[in-house]
Amino acid sequence: MTTALLIFAVTYLVLAIGRLPGFRLDRTGAAILGATLMLAAGVLSTEEAYAAINYDTIMLLFGMMIVVANLRLSGFFTVINTQVVEHAHSPLVLLSGIVAVSGVFSAFFVNDTMCLVLTPLVLEITERLRRNPAPYLLAVAMASNIGSVATITGNPQNMMIGSFSRIGYRDFAAALAPVAAISLAFTVAVIALLYRAEFVGGGRLQAEPHAVRVNRVLLWKSVIASMAMIVFFFLGWPVPKVALIAGALLLLTRRVKPEKVYREIDWSLLVLFIGLFIVVAGVEKTGLPQRLFAAAAPYHLEHTAPMSVFAALLSNIVSNVPAVLVFKGFVPHLPDARKAWLTLAMASTFAGNLTVLGSVANLIVVQRARSHVTIGFREYARAGVPLTIVTIAIGVWLLK
Repeated sequence: MTTALLIFAVTYLVLAIGRLPGFRLDRTGAAILGATLMLAAGVLSTEEAYAAINYDTIMLLFGMMIVVANLRLSGFFTVINTQVVEHAHSPLVLLSGIVAVSGVFSAFFVNDTMCLVLTPLVLEITERLRRNPAPYLLAVAMASNIGSVATITGNPQNMMIGSFSRIGYRDFAAALAPVAAISLAFTVAVIALLYRAEFVGGGRLQAEPHAVRVNRVLLWKSVIASMAMIVFFFLGWPVPKVALIAGALLLLTRRVKPEKVYREIDWSLLVLFIGLFIVVAGVEKTGLPQRLFAAAAPYHLEHTAPMSVFAALLSNIVSNVPAVLVFKGFVPHLPDARKAWLTLAMASTFAGNLTVLGSVANLIVVQRARSHVTIGFREYARAGVPLTIVTIAIGVWLLK
């Protein structure tokens, strides 16, 4: 028991701070090492480690990565962004368009991936229009987090919650899509208010025609496959199975080398998940989740507001994916487990907007834009803190 708890504590410490001090061990490496030590110390057998891995989550994430890779390589997202620019005649309309694109596509195609795709495109747009890139980049990060709460395929923690809870795709979206939609509107309002000089009296935007290179065959093939996949999601077909089939079918091509697709896949994220599943399975054998549930009972986590606060705080300490795994052990014991899972999805996702370190999506935007603009901790928090408080309050109100 002591060994398992020590391995768990050290692994989560590295997840919280990003790297093991004095070493080049990152989050993925920590998950691999933690899982291996659980086996080496005899906490888990090899068979128990295999059984601990939630293959539905891995399949879903892998399939979605292939689908998004094909959309990206086809030029689909560049076309969408170009359309937004051509129809945005004022800075506020441009901001609203970026929030809508980031939020809506993140709901279906994983928020981290959307940030990878949209950040360079938004930088190019703001450079062409000679605008301050900071508020528009904040819009990409924050809207991607908020929009991703709407569906099971929006972010990794939702994928896990969908698998653990067995809530259907349609039911999940019916509960959380309205929360996401209202919160996206508040995203525009908060950013526009904080950057008034950019959006008040900014004049009419004039964008020169911009040639867009696309692979038309791959574009139509990817769009049709994506739309079919989403339709089957809402029809109630098994989400991991549908995503994997869609991804596999897109690999049947004579135009794109498979190596290009494979380079778009975040292999380290898949390995991180596998390691975390094993680490959490090891600590579950100690009875820690049950003791945590007993300790939390006085705080009435069966109610939406306390659950949201706890989830948001823990998500900012150890990140949202590990936080969901910590909650996994006792959410099924709550009186209304379905509402608790939905609350956990909402709060753990919205908590990612609190600081620049709150989610991987934020870090992707900041790191990819650093050669053009510096978005520091304070500047991000200036918008992130009020937006997080407002959006979680909206979620609590709609889910109570």
